[in-house]
Amino acid sequence: MFTPKIPPPDTAPTPGTSLVPPLTGLVHPPACTCHTTPATPTAPVPAAPPARPAVRFTPGSLVVAAAGGTAVVLVVGTVLVSMLLATAITAVSVAVCAVVLRSLLNRPNNR
Repeated sequence: MFTPKIPPPDTAPTPGTSLVPPLTGLVHPPACTCHTTPATPTAPVPAAPPARPAVRFTPGSLVVAAAGGTAVVLVVGTVLVSMLLATAITAVSVAVCAVVLRSLLNRPNNR
């Protein structure tokens, strides 16, 4: 099962030959015709539209951005802390249940 499958000597290719025949007689057209002169004159290129002005922050917008970032950090932090707290409470309750079950199973006659 794990031994390699070697073809019989009469069908194995010799080291000097290839299974793929060489490509001969193929003529490829040029990739582009950008180096030739056009037969008809082209229309002038329209001017680019004026650039948009850069974004300017006012002191009010900076305060709003800082307040929004702070609110996002506080909300995400609250969610993460509540998830960690829920995990801790679940772990403690499972541990308490394990201790109670162990005490019940170890001493069934001492109730």
